[in-house]
Amino acid sequence: MRNLTGALVLVLLGLIACQGHGQVTGWLHWRGPNQNGTSTEAHLPEQVDAAAALWSIDLAGRGTPVIARYGDGDRVFAWGYRGRSEDLVEVLVCLDAATGATIWEHAFSDFLSDIIYNRYSIGSPTVDAESGNVYLMTSPGLLVGFDRDGRQLWQRSMMEEFGRLTFPNGRTGAPSVEGDLVIVNTISTNWGREGPARNRFYAFDKFDGDLVWSSTPGVGPPFLKDSSFCSPVFEWRDGLRLFYVGTGCGNIVAVNALTGDPIWRYQLAMGGVNSSIVIHGGKLIAIHGKENLDDTGRGRMVALALGARPGPDERGPKQLDRQVELWRNNELSMFTSSPVIVHDRVYQVTAKGDLVCVDALSGHALWHKKLGADQLHASPLYGAGKLYVPMWHDGLYVLEPTGDGARIISHSQLAGACLGSPAAFAGRLYLHTTEKLYCFGSPEARAPGQVHPHARLAAGGQARRLLIRPAEVRLRPGQKVGFEVRFVDEQGHPTGAASPSPNEVNWRPFIPPTARVKVHLNGQFDSTAALVASPDARWSAGAFAATVQSADRAVEGTIRGRILPSPPYQENFESFQLAGKRPDGIAFAYPPLSWIGARLKWEVRDLDGSQVLAKTLDRWLFQRSMVFLGHADDHDYTVSANLMSDGNRRMMSDVGLVNQRYIIVLRGNGQRLEVNSNIDRLAASVAFAWKPGTWYRLKTRVDVAADGQGTVRGKVWPRSEAEPADWTIKVPVERVHRSGSPGLFGFAPNIKFAVYIDNIQVTPN
Repeated sequence: MRNLTGALVLVLLGLIACQGHGQVTGWLHWRGPNQNGTSTEAHLPEQVDAAAALWSIDLAGRGTPVIARYGDGDRVFAWGYRGRSEDLVEVLVCLDAATGATIWEHAFSDFLSDIIYNRYSIGSPTVDAESGNVYLMTSPGLLVGFDRDGRQLWQRSMMEEFGRLTFPNGRTGAPSVEGDLVIVNTISTNWGREGPARNRFYAFDKFDGDLVWSSTPGVGPPFLKDSSFCSPVFEWRDGLRLFYVGTGCGNIVAVNALTGDPIWRYQLAMGGVNSSIVIHGGKLIAIHGKENLDDTGRGRMVALALGARPGPDERGPKQLDRQVELWRNNELSMFTSSPVIVHDRVYQVTAKGDLVCVDALSGHALWHKKLGADQLHASPLYGAGKLYVPMWHDGLYVLEPTGDGARIISHSQLAGACLGSPAAFAGRLYLHTTEKLYCFGSPEARAPGQVHPHARLAAGGQARRLLIRPAEVRLRPGQKVGFEVRFVDEQGHPTGAASPSPNEVNWRPFIPPTARVKVHLNGQFDSTAALVASPDARWSAGAFAATVQSADRAVEGTIRGRILPSPPYQENFESFQLAGKRPDGIAFAYPPLSWIGARLKWEVRDLDGSQVLAKTLDRWLFQRSMVFLGHADDHDYTVSANLMSDGNRRMMSDVGLVNQRYIIVLRGNGQRLEVNSNIDRLAASVAFAWKPGTWYRLKTRVDVAADGQGTVRGKVWPRSEAEPADWTIKVPVERVHRSGSPGLFGFAPNIKFAVYIDNIQVTPN
């Protein structure tokens, strides 16, 4: 069993909500302490003038800063970026709230993303009220925890470990801290049951980064068309700790925050719902800007009745129909800006740049006020009787809402565009633009507003399941890991019963009944109830079920895991049994279950008497594919493989390898060998003429110097010839990636021509 700290046990048993009970107060999440963009501050600045700001710093950003009050003062945490091309880095800064002076900062390079046009830092950090720790997810998907002084606590690479996808729009969002969990919203193509592309939520232990649960509450194509960075909103309802959130597949979903169990979903649109929801008594109010399902329009605001749950014999999520709609307004549309609710009034900025006041009881628009030509991400803030509304191209407005309109108190054009939402704490207002971070207000911090605490968790009922941490593990051959096993009731509440001792837990291999690949993890549990990977294990994945006898019945829980070898290793696919049959009659086998991002995108097939890995051409969504074979902390290795593309003289596909977060790829249409990590940041290439239907050998290597500089190398030659002495391409990098999983890359434009990979080798340098 893992040993938890006393603080962690206390949080798990009490599950005290973040706001109001911890050691830290402030504007700790981008939506504020009330989860809806409202502040109870009594004094906020009425006149806002960029030239008269309390302070400002030069830092481009598109998110919301957060503010935390510690015993020795207030700190601002902001997420931004510096640089334009190869020198661009995302930066988490910790500042003195009174002066803007830097206390500490951390910089992160982009890697393996398809973000374009410098769409970085479209997200925010989050502070934990209990510990004061800070959590952040970078644009390429590094989820990182820091203490208040900037010391890193843990890090997870969501892309390499869980198949998180990146998108050109760069939207990342903000982590949510709930009890002892850090919850993030992703689109992922993971492994096993999580292999298909879906909007998923992952919950990690906030102290050590262990995965506690993952949840897939939505659906796939054709509804899944977009990324989503919508933030969950939490509440207690009928004894359940729930969160409500929009998804990239156009749903509003309710999920059990303790277990990740999906409770219900409501299909609101065709495509992503990115605006966060608000709660008004027994109703949920949401807005979207995508295709409506039942008419030809785009965009709608709706109110849904809360309280639905699956029946006794149903498994969630329960699919709700239009009967749960209390009202709808078809005149309002917004893709990303989120509403603010004050008493019975909803304030929303629409896509056309109108500030609208909506009656929360009826859905009727009470008034409109034109503020700009259009609006994108930024959401309003309400505090001290005023609305603070950043407009994309039109600066910051301060307005006083009335019964039939809103009076402009102040307006200031700011440096850069306003895509981030304001934050307010201790009498000061903070706003991040694409050029500067501003602070407005008094030099002397005022008393903060009242933070409304959430209700505490009620005592659990009878034990009905096991909560096991970590829920998923990654092991190298010979490694072992222990687990913490606890009794919880049907709703996920801790029962208070003592944790079972190791000899009370019966572990057995488990294959989910829906599994397409029915294999076991190559490991076993030892006498201390630790899972031990076989010393000679290669790629392996699977699940185990744990059973413990409680007072009146046996209760169960499951974990799953992967064994990933350390270099050296190789794969030529000849041992795979081609037992599957495609609709076109071609025999195939699935790639190794433990490979991240491979499912449905690659298959093992026979080609001219040899078994090779082939890129599938069945799904438009998977034209581009990246597969990870190893650990995110692997480094100093060489990857080589045989590569081939179908095609003709005018069109071929792209195929390559991933080495330490760089793609070294043969471009078919471009007839070149390219090194990139993000094509807008780094894309160096040399001409290389290669032919369709011909096998080539590609060898790649990344070298890192002590000062952080490095060189990415690649050489390619026809497989039938001897390896050349010189590298085909050598790319110096000022800030080189120091680690990253080996992987494979394939891109079949318009899903027209397949690519093939064979004889993969990964060796230490």
